[in-house]
Amino acid sequence: MKSAEIRASFLDYFRSKGHEIVKSSPLIPKGDPTLLFTNAGMVQFKSVFLGEEKRPYTRATSCQKCLRAGGKHSDIENVGHTARHHTFFEMLGNFSFGDYFKRDAISYGWELLTERFKLPKDTLWVSVFENDDEAAKLWLDLTGIPECRIVRLGAKDNFWQMGDTGPCGPCSEIIIDQGLEVGCGREDCTVGCDCDRYLEIWNLVFMQFNRDEQGNLTPLPRPSIDTGMGLERISAVLQGKLNNFDTDIFSTIISAVSHYTGVGYGKSPQSDASIRVVSDHIRSISFLLAEGLMPSNEGRGYVLRRIIRRASRHARMLGIHKPVLHHLVDSVAECMEDIYPELHEERERAARILMIEEERFARTLEQGMRVMDDIIATLNKSGRKVIPGSELFKLYDTFGFPLDLARDIAVDSNLLIDEDGFQREMEIQRERARASWVGEEEAVASIYRELISEIGKTEFVGYETLESESVTKAIVRDGKVIKEAREGAEVEVFLDRTPFYGESGGQMGDTGEITGENFRASVSDTRKPLEGLHAHAVKIKKGTLRVWDRVRCRVDAEERKAAMRNHTATHLLQAALKLVVGDHVKQAGSLVSPSRLRFDFTNFSGLGDSEISAIEAMVNERILENLPVNTTVMNIKTAIESGATALFGEKYGESVRVVSVPGYSSELCGGTHCKATGDIGLFVIVSEGSVASGIRRIEAFTGKAAFQFLREKGDELKKISELLKTDHVYPRIEKLISELKTLERERDAMKLKAATKDSSAILERARTINGITVLSRRVDGLEQKDLRMLADTLRDKIGSGIIFVASVKNGQAAMLAMVTKDLTGRFNAGEILKEVAAMTGGRGGGKAEMAQGGTSNLDGLDKALESVYDMIKQQVKVKAEVKENRDFRS
Repeated sequence: MKSAEIRASFLDYFRSKGHEIVKSSPLIPKGDPTLLFTNAGMVQFKSVFLGEEKRPYTRATSCQKCLRAGGKHSDIENVGHTARHHTFFEMLGNFSFGDYFKRDAISYGWELLTERFKLPKDTLWVSVFENDDEAAKLWLDLTGIPECRIVRLGAKDNFWQMGDTGPCGPCSEIIIDQGLEVGCGREDCTVGCDCDRYLEIWNLVFMQFNRDEQGNLTPLPRPSIDTGMGLERISAVLQGKLNNFDTDIFSTIISAVSHYTGVGYGKSPQSDASIRVVSDHIRSISFLLAEGLMPSNEGRGYVLRRIIRRASRHARMLGIHKPVLHHLVDSVAECMEDIYPELHEERERAARILMIEEERFARTLEQGMRVMDDIIATLNKSGRKVIPGSELFKLYDTFGFPLDLARDIAVDSNLLIDEDGFQREMEIQRERARASWVGEEEAVASIYRELISEIGKTEFVGYETLESESVTKAIVRDGKVIKEAREGAEVEVFLDRTPFYGESGGQMGDTGEITGENFRASVSDTRKPLEGLHAHAVKIKKGTLRVWDRVRCRVDAEERKAAMRNHTATHLLQAALKLVVGDHVKQAGSLVSPSRLRFDFTNFSGLGDSEISAIEAMVNERILENLPVNTTVMNIKTAIESGATALFGEKYGESVRVVSVPGYSSELCGGTHCKATGDIGLFVIVSEGSVASGIRRIEAFTGKAAFQFLREKGDELKKISELLKTDHVYPRIEKLISELKTLERERDAMKLKAATKDSSAILERARTINGITVLSRRVDGLEQKDLRMLADTLRDKIGSGIIFVASVKNGQAAMLAMVTKDLTGRFNAGEILKEVAAMTGGRGGGKAEMAQGGTSNLDGLDKALESVYDMIKQQVKVKAEVKENRDFRS
């Protein structure tokens, strides 16, 4: 069976058993601080298992895209070197939410594998938790499997739990014996051995207990089922392959890798491992980029960057030293776009981002090589023979410099590496990652989960009214539930019903006041820590608020109306962007506050003035037309089929709210909106710029804020007009600028003439170091531009050498370093300038030939300039030692 047939057959089988087929959720989980990425099929059902969410079905099946490449669950280092480790994989699963339990889960699993997939019964084994007599008996009674092929294992292998507390239970794995020839050959080889003979293909989790904070287990009132089977692994079994990479899942991608690298698969174990790494990683990269994630230096973006750099490094090991990964995006889309259409929709953008990231990595790798050379030279000078683990980790973390490459260079230099020290640093980083994703946020989330189970969800009435009579259900202060809050206290208040909109979908939470008998509190924010639970951040202004008090809620009407104007305008803006810029534009983030709106969107180039004007005009035309803004609640499937825009990766329920402006815009949105576009009043774009590679941002005002913005601009223009004594401001300013430029050119010419005249005297201060002319000189009174002219003149006169000049003017020192072209292979102007500037507390940088910087600390300037000669002398010595070592290695 082909993998597509296996996926379809699995889902079809469980549909025939009354299961709802549920679409895969995104790799980037929404509202779960404990996870970097979706790493199992049950993740999207977590709130259902915890009782926080109810769905219209009690049985579900899915094929979930998963990623294990960061945090606690990471397989990245094993990928390429084993037959079955992947960063990206698909997990087939069936789930029961208090419906069927062990009997049906076991029966379904056995029937599917042996009757539909036709696996030989005599090759199958099962494992059960050591104390789970019920499951062992069911396997015997329902399947007829011999008791000798039912293996009891401990909690490490066969007991599953969602977290330190909460739902948990024993599990049972279905295992296939792939044959004696696949195994390790040991006489004691059996289920649980690390070799590939006994391969786990399906895990059935029986969630039947709840673990409390003391570790006690109590039976759940409605036990549930969660199962998981890797599509890659079952495909290998059904296609008779011993390696997942030999299945049809990877064939198209591996062929593409071989085509672009010129290295055939099967040529050698080393090149095969690199081909497998690239083939696996390009799947993770393509899916993450398709979901809008951008490479960065923190969180999920850092994991993506690490995957890209690891794939790029293995492409280099295949002999390709130019960007190549971007060519492979199409091969992933070709294989999987039928199931995951976002791959096709985002492939062009993903390829462009990938090319930029590859080019960036090439530059950092070169920088890493230079740092490595310096480390080796320092070690040789000191007589030490081991490169410290901390230095290796710094290279890896800062430049993406691979440990195995560092190891090879060390061997060539007759040095050792402190691999244990490197691994210790890596583990410290992993612990930091785990802490940042679990830590406090999860502890706080558990408080809200307990709260919602006790008091229930908050009824939101804010679409219809800005006031309500409500009952106080709970009060929380500093993460603890309390009974009352007195005057001056700042707490979170939870009500049975509320008109306050909780921050979500980019719209900020409402503000206002809550009052009662002899009690008054201001509401500074409203948020939704869990879906359906509104937390009101309040400060008690007068009296005491107690649980079960009846209160009166009033939303700040002006603030809410301003937010509504900005939210509706955001929808009009997105529609205008698609019409003016193109359909490729997709929302990448937004902020809707009472004061302004911010909209992030995908586009590689900045918008021109004409495009911004066209977008602004289009939105204002819709405002002038005073079109109705309709809100309709409908089934999610119907909404998408009607053409409503959904934000990719956003978690939607079965019923959704569609906000539409007839003939112009239709979006899934839970925010608050105007009744008609005319309520917006006015729309003004105030800025457009880049926030990340491929992501642009527009900021705009509406209503009163837009009018105030234009009023201030008008007043400013009036003052300029009065200052210039003309109503024709633009031509007058244009003329003044032209006259100013003429005067500046005349001044610069005079300064250049004076500097050129003095250049011969300045050159007399030059020194020769190992045959290299070096000049470091201070010439005060010059600006940066004039300093550049002087340096150019000095460079032309010396022909070959290094120049460092500085000039003090108005309490600031400008610095400039130059290295003539013939010496840039040995010396770097940017590095020289950085080092000298640092001595004076200044900053700067540039390229190999020329760099600029400055400082306001003038006390150490002369000493820093004098140090240039010693610096060059030291660099000459170090580079000579490096050359000697390289010659020795050769």
